[in-house]
Amino acid sequence: MNSDLPQGKGVDKMGYYNSRFGPQKVKSMLPQMIQTGASEGIQFSYGGSIGNTFDSHRLIWKAREEGGSELQDKVVDSIFKAYFENEKSLGEHSVLEECAKDAGMDATALLADPSIGKQEVSKEMKEFRTKYRCNGVPFFIFDGKYTLSGAQPPEELLAVFEEMI
Repeated sequence: MNSDLPQGKGVDKMGYYNSRFGPQKVKSMLPQMIQTGASEGIQFSYGGSIGNTFDSHRLIWKAREEGGSELQDKVVDSIFKAYFENEKSLGEHSVLEECAKDAGMDATALLADPSIGKQEVSKEMKEFRTKYRCNGVPFFIFDGKYTLSGAQPPEELLAVFEEMI
């Protein structure tokens, strides 16, 4: 979660990635991400900006509360498409409202009241950071004890599944 970033449009995405991960890691990471995405029909784009994502996490939480995993998955898919493919900042409420609408949800009341879901999302963040040392996304948890951080090639996921058997 990028709760340290400003609300709204935020900051330049590539500048942020370079400062957070280092230019060398970004340079090696992006081609793998682009190739992996393309193989799944996802056209990753790294232009645009990145803003404070706390409200996107509240939206994801609210989707689960309203419609369970099915609605939550639709909202997450819409958010990912907006950010990773359409270069939209998740710090902008208009973007989040559009994502919710695309998933069949109305987020107007949620985004108008910053207290809705704040405690719940903050609690989840703290629990996952403490229990799993989660500090970024994507973050995968298998069977409550196996974890993978970051985008992973299929063989890494398969290795975890094989270890679980």
